[in-house]
Amino acid sequence: MPRIKDETSPRTGRATLSLSPLVVEQLVDWYARHGRDLPWRAPGTSPWGVLVSEVMSQQTPVSRVAPIWVEWMQRWPTPKDFASASQAEVLRAWGSLGYPRRALRLHECATAVVDRHGGEIPAEVEALLALPGIGMYTARAVAVFAFRQRHPVVDTNVRRVVARLVKGEADGAHSTRKVDLWETEMLLPQQESLAADLSIAVMELGALVCTARSPRCSECPVSSSCKFLATGEALPDRPSRRPQRYHGTTRYVRGRIMELLRGSSGPVLRAEIDRVWHEEKRRQDALDGLVHDGLVEPLPGDRFALPE
Repeated sequence: MPRIKDETSPRTGRATLSLSPLVVEQLVDWYARHGRDLPWRAPGTSPWGVLVSEVMSQQTPVSRVAPIWVEWMQRWPTPKDFASASQAEVLRAWGSLGYPRRALRLHECATAVVDRHGGEIPAEVEALLALPGIGMYTARAVAVFAFRQRHPVVDTNVRRVVARLVKGEADGAHSTRKVDLWETEMLLPQQESLAADLSIAVMELGALVCTARSPRCSECPVSSSCKFLATGEALPDRPSRRPQRYHGTTRYVRGRIMELLRGSSGPVLRAEIDRVWHEEKRRQDALDGLVHDGLVEPLPGDRFALPE
């Protein structure tokens, strides 16, 4: 019996994918032995802790997230604790994680959890989606990783593993499409807890072993079942996407301004902001964007501060 089945649905005409119980077992066992020891994976982590980790990890390496997550959970162990914080406290605690609007949206989310759900993170995807700042990926991730439910949780690592393992393709799409969700769901066992285990195992395999350009196929627990490896084809020499320049961009200057404000005990003068970056237009665009996003508050006397 093949370990990976690829058939056609008579109802939709689409190829249906599935993993054999052996492949599922191999992936789950591999994760149990080799998964990273991240603080939010510790037994007893609350759904709030899982939600915070997911928001922090968006477009940010987990190595940078981990120490800030620990400090955050010690300071604000529940949504109610966090909802009582000021915006300035939140932005200072967010530090250099980047995209600080996430911090304010998380603050709005905690307030909504207190108001709508008595301070408890809801388990249903629909209820999670109704919270401020929570998109489909985060809602499903919390439902799966905190509440052990069966939903497709698809990021770039999952797209890559599915593309190589079951479709024989070199890489997945640049962003998650409906077909990616559909295909990933087809691979999940019906048993909810096992489906949750497989979801995190596939994601971890993509992060550690089945990487974009230098996969360690000799360390892969399911290499004998990998359709792409079986083709004998080599990966492209160049990345599928060019790395984006960061230094000197408007986002970079926004970060410099936020760093200045977080390190100040009070409002700062425009002259101090002017020293952050030499290009006036880039600097002004960054400042205007921060004000528009509610991350910086303009004050009389041409001064600026974090919102309270």
